[in-house]
Amino acid sequence: IFIISKRKTKPSNLQAMVLSLLFALYFISISLISHTSTGTAILTPTQNLTDGQTLVSSNKRFELGFFRPGNSSNRFLGIWYHNLPLTVVWVANKANPITDSSGRLTLTTYGGLVLYNRSTSMVWSANLTATVNSPILQLLNSGNLVVRDEEIGGNDYVWESFDHMSDTLLPGMKLGWDLKANLNRYMRSWKSNEDPSDGEFTFSLDPPESPQLVLRRGWDKQYRWGPWDGVRFSGSPELKTNAVFTPMFKSNSDEVYYTYEVIDESILSRFVVSPLGLIQYFTWRNYSREWVMMVTLNREYCDRYGMCGPYGSCQTDDPNCRCLKGFAPESPQDWLLIDWSGGCKRRHGLDCRNGDGFVKYTGLKLPDNSTVWGNYSHEECRVECLKMCTCMAYSIIDVHGNGSDCMVWLNQLVDIREFPNEGDGIYIRMARAELESIADAKRKKRVAMIVVVVISTILGMLLSAAVGYYICRLNKARKKAQQESISHKDYKEESQEDDLELPLFDMGVVSAATNKFSSESKIGQGGFGPVYKGEFPSGQEIAVKRLSQCSGQGLKEFMNEVILIAKLQHRNLVRLLGCCIQGEERMLIYEYMPNKSLDCFIFDQTKRKLLPWKKRFNIVMGIARGLLYLHQDSRLRIIHRDLKASNILLDSDMDPKISDFGIARIFGREQTEEKTKRVIGTYGYMSPEYAMSGHFSVKSDVFSFGVLVLEITSGKKNWGFYHPDHDLNLIGHAWKLWNQENPLELMDTVLDGSFSVNEVVRCIQVGLLCAQQRPEDRPTMASVVFMLSTESAVLPQPKEPVFCMESSSMKFDSSSSGQDPSTANEVTVTTMDGR
Repeated sequence: IFIISKRKTKPSNLQAMVLSLLFALYFISISLISHTSTGTAILTPTQNLTDGQTLVSSNKRFELGFFRPGNSSNRFLGIWYHNLPLTVVWVANKANPITDSSGRLTLTTYGGLVLYNRSTSMVWSANLTATVNSPILQLLNSGNLVVRDEEIGGNDYVWESFDHMSDTLLPGMKLGWDLKANLNRYMRSWKSNEDPSDGEFTFSLDPPESPQLVLRRGWDKQYRWGPWDGVRFSGSPELKTNAVFTPMFKSNSDEVYYTYEVIDESILSRFVVSPLGLIQYFTWRNYSREWVMMVTLNREYCDRYGMCGPYGSCQTDDPNCRCLKGFAPESPQDWLLIDWSGGCKRRHGLDCRNGDGFVKYTGLKLPDNSTVWGNYSHEECRVECLKMCTCMAYSIIDVHGNGSDCMVWLNQLVDIREFPNEGDGIYIRMARAELESIADAKRKKRVAMIVVVVISTILGMLLSAAVGYYICRLNKARKKAQQESISHKDYKEESQEDDLELPLFDMGVVSAATNKFSSESKIGQGGFGPVYKGEFPSGQEIAVKRLSQCSGQGLKEFMNEVILIAKLQHRNLVRLLGCCIQGEERMLIYEYMPNKSLDCFIFDQTKRKLLPWKKRFNIVMGIARGLLYLHQDSRLRIIHRDLKASNILLDSDMDPKISDFGIARIFGREQTEEKTKRVIGTYGYMSPEYAMSGHFSVKSDVFSFGVLVLEITSGKKNWGFYHPDHDLNLIGHAWKLWNQENPLELMDTVLDGSFSVNEVVRCIQVGLLCAQQRPEDRPTMASVVFMLSTESAVLPQPKEPVFCMESSSMKFDSSSSGQDPSTANEVTVTTMDGR
């Protein structure tokens, strides 16, 4: 409320002073507010950056300021991602923290960068390469903090944070050497997640002449990748061009460095050396607001530096070291004790003046301690290496972009491992005796081929002599076939009450359709025999399952299986077109599935991208409906017993169809379980009660379905699953993530953001419910279909599955190394106790 006087008066001197003071305070507050606001990317010599203030890059991606790591009370000047949970990518005063919030960053008039604490003591300063007239400090869009001359502009920086890395490598950062400035840019781990001071591990590119990536713990090499071979660092298939980033390597007289660029600049990504010495690549996932670890470079057992000693090597699928061909263990006793550090020695010692030569080895990570001699041809490199007695090996690779460099090794070859599909070639010096041994082996191979030809000719003559005997036996075989045909006719008459209308195909028709069962027509191999693709004269494509004579099925059992499948009619079960019985031959003819089986997609690095989440969820629902039909809705109650990814066929629309009922069992309506002494199935999918004691029921199929759901969601196999942080299988890994309330980390990394998070989490929860230890805890397939198809359904919390209980006496390891065993794998259970 203002009271206005009619009489005009002049303000007194006191009123004037008060008004002046108010205006002064107003302008000071405006100035202070302007100074502390964030959003600017530049600091000038007239300004300070104090604790609570920040610089933000113009693209709003990075931010410079003071932070406190974790629960630490210390303050540090650093750079982190703007508007993300605190993720620090660079630290200035990592060795000298500030204990309170008095930190102040100052840019001097000549371009010096100094950090002070409360007592104005210098905590940290930047070492400038030159002085400038009009210095400014700027945080670039790349995350690089630079000091430059405002008048000159451009990329001529007198100091930049990218030259002084912390534990993070961002896109565009150069890991390597500035040879003109004698500057080595390398990464160093934090001491802990709450202490950014120098940790034990460094990750660097060295030496410049023969560049390779090395992780050290102190001075000791822990892991090594390299040298650069023109495409990638030898032994590092993860660092070649991929769908996420493009690696770049540059080598000239001024600098040698490695860097990378993301293909999609909107994706945030970073390499990090963790306090534990893990080199990991992360990308930011916007929809879940979290960092996702895409790959760990040093994740495999064989990656450890020099694990197998000189001339020793190992493969990921074999935990034991082995000697290269032509070498033997230096100390066989040590190798028996699993101590491979002594490595291997040549079976024949070198004699430089008496005919040494070279043997080519392929598919290897190139050894350590190489030297580049220059741009030589292959023959020039071989001759020069042969002249020098200490030259143990050579290779021709494009290290410095010259087309071909002669790389040699002047000492023992250490830190080798095998990469059958991704490795490099190397020529290793061998003694004359070894070369003669190799030549002798080749001669023996040629002689063996000649012997085979001669024996084949003799056998042909014997075959002609046996024709008469065969004709005699043929009449007996025809009589036997007629008897089996009569038996089949009788069996068919007994089954007329089932109104079974299943065509019986002639052997000649099936043989013609499959091009006489040629190898080109063979499309698979199951536990009971091969599978062929064929085509009838009408143009209909078929799949023919030809049972091998050692499959263990007789005529009656075979017909039982035929009648069983013929009675099952469902859109998610493979359709049986007919069968063929002639003599010892027994074949099933199915509709042909052009997309083959599910495992060809979800476990393939390229094809898995063709299955977006919507299609995967439809596949899960289709399998669930097919199992529900088998367990409840069909005329018979069927237990499949071998549900797995390779037994799920996909039609042209990628709709799933359950196949392979070779070991299925029929249950009575009131029957709940059965026990067998002959356990047949596939490890990784078998329920624990079936694998351990032979008990099976509908809940055994439910367990297999749970494993399959987790595999479809993650794109990983339960059998042979590997994770760098633990030894659990896929089920155990899913359970661990579920307990950590981070189930989305289980998702296949190739899936994009076009999916429902709730739908994914519901699938994972259903998979864990189905994979529970006790059969009675697992849901029925009717409950599974309801839980998957009803968004409002309240799902129970899963209990711990038995296969991930590392300390349990019932632990059954389904994640052992090796390939999936076929359905023919068996375990005989000798326990006969009741349940």
